[in-house]
Amino acid sequence: MQAGTGERIELMLTFLKIVEAGSLSAAALQLGTTQPTISRRLQMLERSLGLRLLQRTTHTMRLTQDGERCYERAKELLAGWARFESELKGAREEPEGVLRVIVPHAFGQERLIGPLASYLQQHAGMSVEWLLHDDRAIQDYIAAGIDCAIQVGEVTDPGLVALPLAQVPRIVVAAPSLLDGQPIPQDAAELAALPWLALRTFYRNEVQLTHSETGRHKRIQIRPRFSTDSLYALRSAALQGVGVGIGSRWVMTEYLEQGQLIQLAPKWQAAPLPVSLVYPYARFYPARLRRFIDLVRAEAPAIFGEQ
Repeated sequence: MQAGTGERIELMLTFLKIVEAGSLSAAALQLGTTQPTISRRLQMLERSLGLRLLQRTTHTMRLTQDGERCYERAKELLAGWARFESELKGAREEPEGVLRVIVPHAFGQERLIGPLASYLQQHAGMSVEWLLHDDRAIQDYIAAGIDCAIQVGEVTDPGLVALPLAQVPRIVVAAPSLLDGQPIPQDAAELAALPWLALRTFYRNEVQLTHSETGRHKRIQIRPRFSTDSLYALRSAALQGVGVGIGSRWVMTEYLEQGQLIQLAPKWQAAPLPVSLVYPYARFYPARLRRFIDLVRAEAPAIFGEQ
């Protein structure tokens, strides 16, 4: 028996999810069903079309030539259907469901919580999965079921839309106890002899600093005593006098004002880090994502402006 139109759309959606998730089991997890159900839907679609769409072995899965054509065409058809539904519902469609966002630990625990609260207050039908992650190597947002991410650092994945939000200044800091009464270093070269903290996401064995007035660059080889992928952990280690570290100015400001940290070589700074809102390219973006993008872009000056 041939599948009806509505059922065929569901089968096409399942097929797209299998391809994008990379396996039947991953697709089942994302769709909230079982692997046998996903397998059965795939078989129904193949029977309906009279085509073999996937070649599967125990360890691999790849599209056939017919499967590749079906995948590209199905994306177009379903994106068109989604646009059609969106137009019928109107531009003021109220988002519902779950928004999944990856955010850096520091921004995600402090400055982005305000906009997140505003988003949830404005859209009563929404809930949010707020995933703290500093690793920029998360590439396959679709397969991971992620709607978007706030990324610190350069965006190198050509498959992602990147909306610039800010440039975050970074400074060199240490606890006064680390200097043991010695004068505060003014030149970048003086920093090489001090014990260092490494923020592995951005620097490990070498740092480059730029003079704010002359524009001169200086590279410094370092041998870290403490290495971490957490900006908060680096700040805590600096407060304990473990070593010198480079971090975002906004994270250090309160402790600089209290005298618990001091800025070393104050005319030398590391290059500011770009902050971007990133998400996969698509023909259609759901209301939950569009509303979040609009809110973050509107509030970016307030979120990232006080550096």
